[in-house]
Amino acid sequence: MDIGHHRPNSGWIEVITGSMFSGKSEELIRRLRRAQIARRKVQIFKPGLDTRYSEDHITSHSEMRIPSVNLSSSRELLEQVLPETEVVGIDEGQFFDVELPAVCNTLADQGKRVIVAGLDQDYLGKPFEPMPQLLSIAEYITKTLAICMVCGAPANHTQRLVASSERVLVGAQGTYEARCRHCFDPRLGQ
Repeated sequence: MDIGHHRPNSGWIEVITGSMFSGKSEELIRRLRRAQIARRKVQIFKPGLDTRYSEDHITSHSEMRIPSVNLSSSRELLEQVLPETEVVGIDEGQFFDVELPAVCNTLADQGKRVIVAGLDQDYLGKPFEPMPQLLSIAEYITKTLAICMVCGAPANHTQRLVASSERVLVGAQGTYEARCRHCFDPRLGQ
């Protein structure tokens, strides 16, 4: 069944996932813009932690931008999403708490199309909660691949280039790069 051919008033969850620099935010923005062009009522959110480019926009590495609202928790989504909203966009899903899948389910059950973009693995190559749980309940999953910065192959990993025991180092160029399975070395970032 193609996206968009659902029964009226039935919602669903779409997840866009992959490594850093693989075009997740870009794909999220593309889908949200198409929904806006189709005159759907759209609301867009991101975690307060993600202020790399802008406080009030989702911005891709290629400088695509769309206005968004910062949230401090998944539960806040339920308070912020208006009854008339038809499409809910969420970026950087991996920075939300473990309640995100349940909240997305609730929104989809209300008849909303919920689109979440986020990393599926951390810098050690381990599943990045709560994305795995979201993948298991989503109707549609898009896995984006980057290009390995070492060999040019399709890349599914995020290589941390600086040593740190922090799971999250919010940064872009210089701190991380995309790597394929062969060139990925989780020991580098420890």
